[in-house]
Amino acid sequence: QVQLVESGGGLVQAGGSLRLSCVASGTIFSINAMAWYRQAPGKQRELVAHITSRATTNYADSVKGRFTISRDNAKDTVYLQMNSLKPEDTAVYYCNADGVVYSGSYTTTFDSWGQGTQVTVSS
Repeated sequence: QVQLVESGGGLVQAGGSLRLSCVASGTIFSINAMAWYRQAPGKQRELVAHITSRATTNYADSVKGRFTISRDNAKDTVYLQMNSLKPEDTAVYYCNADGVVYSGSYTTTFDSWGQGTQVTVSS
């Protein structure tokens, strides 16, 4: 299986910046897409940003121009640089990745989630 561990969350004032990181570990053969989602209290989890193995990116309209997703394939790591943060960005941010893992003599697909990291933006 694949474990995802997020870091970099915290408390920041409106207008500030944070950089989230998510490291994947396990018997990884390859990682396809990686993404960041967020869930605010009382709301559904939503896609924030997505990046393919070829670094094609996609963003939620609410974060375009402020957030940047990137990945380091050598480190099995995805980042989310968040600038010009707003109180409405407050949420638990989750990392997601899918790809292929070794399973004995074979390979199988995976789709894993991290435990989440809290981001709080004060006004």
